[in-house]
Amino acid sequence: MPNTSDGPPNSASGAAASAPRDRGKLLQVLGVWFGVSAAIGNSIGAGIVRTPGDIAQLLPRAWLFMGVWIVGGLYALFGASSLAELGAAIPRSGGQYNFSRRAIGEYAGFIVGWSDWLSTCGTAAAVGIVIAEYSGDLFSVFAGHVKLIAVAVILGFGILQWRGIRWGSGTQILTAVMKTAAFLILLAACFLFGGHARAVAPASALPAPMLHGGWALAVAIILGLQAVVFTIDGWDGVIYFGEEVRNPGRDVPRAIFGSVFTVMGIYLLLNLAVVYVLPMNEIAANNFALGTVAGRIFGAYGDFIIRSIMVISMLSCLNANQLFCTRTLHAMSCDGLFFRPVAKVNPGGTPALALLLSTTAGVLFVLGSFERVIAMLSFFFVANYTLSYASLFLLRKNEPEMARPYRAWGYPWTTGIALFASAIFLIGSIVTDRKNAPLALLMLVLSYPVFLILKWVQRRASATPSNAS
Repeated sequence: MPNTSDGPPNSASGAAASAPRDRGKLLQVLGVWFGVSAAIGNSIGAGIVRTPGDIAQLLPRAWLFMGVWIVGGLYALFGASSLAELGAAIPRSGGQYNFSRRAIGEYAGFIVGWSDWLSTCGTAAAVGIVIAEYSGDLFSVFAGHVKLIAVAVILGFGILQWRGIRWGSGTQILTAVMKTAAFLILLAACFLFGGHARAVAPASALPAPMLHGGWALAVAIILGLQAVVFTIDGWDGVIYFGEEVRNPGRDVPRAIFGSVFTVMGIYLLLNLAVVYVLPMNEIAANNFALGTVAGRIFGAYGDFIIRSIMVISMLSCLNANQLFCTRTLHAMSCDGLFFRPVAKVNPGGTPALALLLSTTAGVLFVLGSFERVIAMLSFFFVANYTLSYASLFLLRKNEPEMARPYRAWGYPWTTGIALFASAIFLIGSIVTDRKNAPLALLMLVLSYPVFLILKWVQRRASATPSNAS
């Protein structure tokens, strides 16, 4: 159990963390269940369809295949302990941006915030396209209208969230419950009927993938772990809503640990079900392994069932991503790293202009070509975690008197392991993605002039009223 305190939610650290910014009127109405539902919505998405096939191609032995998922879960658990401390000590909406800005400085926060905002908007667009494609497969009337449907779904969730955080959070909890129930039914069917389905299935003519040894095996394990880490990302969803949680000192750690155990439990069981129903040679390089499993269990209805489950899953994912990117842009605007009017919050507790800009960005990603942007920003995905774990070390050293309602268990070892693993993944991203990593580094260099210009604009805007008076 997380080591939480029953102290008051508005601790001295929370007040100190909030001092530099205008908090607006975000409503403090969220609890643990919303935090878990946000993580389930964001983490369990399209990755569960494709990732098993990619990992099985790299590691075509069941024990290795399941082993990387378990190790990935341990990495998330060690990271959860660290982010729980940061989220409880700095209860501000906006995600990991807040930690890097507090511990390292405004430019580090700027990099984390902008890369997080853009990648989350791009992810929302990608999820909208998946929803549209699967809807076209399910119902012929939707076929051939992918971009139109994707834009409509993104706009629909934008309108719903504009009404207020209670609408957004209620939708998130409902869709997460539906998603979890659907996967649990699928899991029950797999373990009840999977053995028989595998026994009566015709022998596959696919050749068994070769397992290499030595350095090739080490590289395959690293690539497999990278795939797992990318797939399970999102278990820290509650940190995007720190100042909207009723008792952040207690509920943020509980939501983070609850999210890790729930998300990893579902992922481990789903992959175990895949291995139980299908031989490894049918999983390897299979881009729709869960669909193949559903076909074995439910026959002709399998494709319809699994695509329906994925549409429900993607709706939950899209709602979560739009909530996330809105909070990130709002936080940066409050801190003067974007235009301050974007920080305004409507009576329902929604940063309305931040939501409008985030929704517009998602629509533009749908209408344009976002794959390259997402590939570039995946570099920052690992870098942001690296900076967050480093932030915990820096804050422990530089602000030892900060009130910490929760303290990371196993510190400094668990945080050190998470930081070391993140650094290895970051190096792996640079080495393995020679096409996009240089562009990401170029983007990092070019971001500094943009940061300086934004700071200059904000200083001018702040000075104007006083000069006028």
